[in-house]
Amino acid sequence: MYDSIVMFQHFSRMIRCAAMAVPSVRDPDGIAPLLAKSLTGERLSRDDGLRLLASNDIVALGAAAHTLKQRRSADRIFFNSNCHLNLTNICMARCGLCAFSCDAHDARAYCMDQKAAIEHVRAAGSGITEIHMVSGLHPEKPFSYYCDMVVCLHREFPHVHIKAFTAAEIHYFSQIAGISLNQVLGSLKDAGLGSLPGGGAEILNDRIRTVICPHKASSAEWLAVMRAAHELGLKSNATLLFGHIETAEDVIDHLLGLRSLQDETGGFQAFIPLPFHPENTMFADRICSRPGAVEILRMISVSRLMLDNFEHVKAYWIMTGLPTAQLALVFGADDIDGTVREEKITHAAGAETATGLDRDALAALIRRSGSSPVERDSLYREVRQY
Repeated sequence: MYDSIVMFQHFSRMIRCAAMAVPSVRDPDGIAPLLAKSLTGERLSRDDGLRLLASNDIVALGAAAHTLKQRRSADRIFFNSNCHLNLTNICMARCGLCAFSCDAHDARAYCMDQKAAIEHVRAAGSGITEIHMVSGLHPEKPFSYYCDMVVCLHREFPHVHIKAFTAAEIHYFSQIAGISLNQVLGSLKDAGLGSLPGGGAEILNDRIRTVICPHKASSAEWLAVMRAAHELGLKSNATLLFGHIETAEDVIDHLLGLRSLQDETGGFQAFIPLPFHPENTMFADRICSRPGAVEILRMISVSRLMLDNFEHVKAYWIMTGLPTAQLALVFGADDIDGTVREEKITHAAGAETATGLDRDALAALIRRSGSSPVERDSLYREVRQY
């Protein structure tokens, strides 16, 4: 713990000083003009993004990203009090990158009914403001199972926001029900759905998706779900899974695809870059280690610089680890996610973080970064300042 605190203090001083300083003549990677371009409000190009992603000058990247973050959120860092709910791990997709899903005959298999789901949420405590619900693509459950679950949870917890179902799940519901995306989303919204999480995006490149998640929604289908959700007034997040078999070009094209849709709809709230955890997946022998702190911080900084129309960039502490998430708060991130309360999916892939934290612990971690903790609701409205 001592080493991580010392490391954070060292990097924090470097980033804050660099953010306030006149640009240095020392620019080994030649990225100073690109950072200046971003800081003056000019949109970065694909080539710009590739050059930034190739840079090892993470202090310069972090300083620019932190400056942009400060302009939007000042010293505020957001988190929420949320509960993760995974209705089932039985999934027809069986993606090679997933350690959570299984077949129905597997000893680990489970599928919750409404009573079990209510008990799970109730066990999280009375202070939660969000249910974050994502699951496997169950081969036998009809769309009504999911819609009725939202009705039940909304009735039982009327003041708790339900953020549920990735774009891949919504696309699957449309297929099994034989109805349009608009009909699926409209039914869920009427049932009590408040917003969508950003999962299932992985990498928006079908060459990569045919290897890592061949049975899930395609890139165009994922974007189509988000477009339809935004048009119905449902906000969502967006993610990127990195550190597997993607290239730098794939990453930048993914960011540009999100940026373009955000120009069109304005419906994305936060972007969340997720480092891949290979343990217990089909890629465990092929990819020996997960992305390290430098790779994560570079990705968060470049994301902030490229996604000029996204208000929030999140460091998901469950997947980055707490020390790196704390460092990310001076590398462009302004959100650290939430209390979570029993995360399962990443822990199935070897995550060693806690499965949840309380609000005071998150607030203390944010304060130690020199920032001001702000508890938010699911739509980024302020609940409490610490």
